[in-house]
Amino acid sequence: MEDILSIQEFSRISGVESSTLRYWDEIGIFTPLKRHPENNYRYYSAAQLLALNFVTVLSDLEIPLKTIAELRKERDPEKLLALLEKQEHQMDMEMRRLRQRYSIIHTRRELINLGARVEVEAISVEHLEEKAMILWPENIYSENGTFIEPLSEFIAQTADLHINLSFPVGGYYSSLEAFAETPDRPDHFVSIDPIGTHVRKAGEYLVGYTHGYYGDLSDLPERMLAYASEHSLNIIGPAYILYLLEEICTKDPSKYLAQCSVGITRRKLRDNSQGERRSFAGDRRQSAKDRREE
Repeated sequence: MEDILSIQEFSRISGVESSTLRYWDEIGIFTPLKRHPENNYRYYSAAQLLALNFVTVLSDLEIPLKTIAELRKERDPEKLLALLEKQEHQMDMEMRRLRQRYSIIHTRRELINLGARVEVEAISVEHLEEKAMILWPENIYSENGTFIEPLSEFIAQTADLHINLSFPVGGYYSSLEAFAETPDRPDHFVSIDPIGTHVRKAGEYLVGYTHGYYGDLSDLPERMLAYASEHSLNIIGPAYILYLLEEICTKDPSKYLAQCSVGITRRKLRDNSQGERRSFAGDRRQSAKDRREE
């Protein structure tokens, strides 16, 4: 009887809860060595720890109990290998889904945290880090159409194109002037997805922030153009509209917070000091010549 263990003792040694041992007994996956004839208590042997290991290993791999029960009756390396390969594939798919969910969370946290720090209505020059995106196809508009038409048409295709709409969506304009002219008609939509192959490169950008619904960002582009002129900045490249706060964060569309960024270079100012130095040196040479002639 020294080899016989109560369910509590067997649970302590094996690390499997007593309730789990009872359940596995009820469904026929793992049964005790014997039952007490009077009180029906379950008793196990130490040798059963090996048989229990078969169940716990496969259970930890989230293999269905029904499958474990079938394999328990008739098992061999080939059957187990096929089962493990199938489970490995399923887990690989699940890890992909988890990585994508993690990426969505990370991306949205980054934008929301930025939205909490910025000064709304501010215009400034900032160094922006590289940002990967998925550039959607060029939008085609009807005569009086807005972004709703191409957006709706494209959303119907996102599953086939493997575009996840849980990532934030922004706008791409060929220039800041294009944004100012038709703010409700981006040339392309962009998904702020880290696997995207379109990249807003790291560098200096003219950046503006403002509240407003999609395509309704007040005089933001005009103020950015005025700032660039006042500070002798050359605007280059496309304009990007990223929504730091949108319907996921607030019910009020007027509280959506957008960031507009466009690349810049600084204009070279004429260096008058060099000209003054050249003029002074010329005057000295002329004075020396005059003295020699005298």
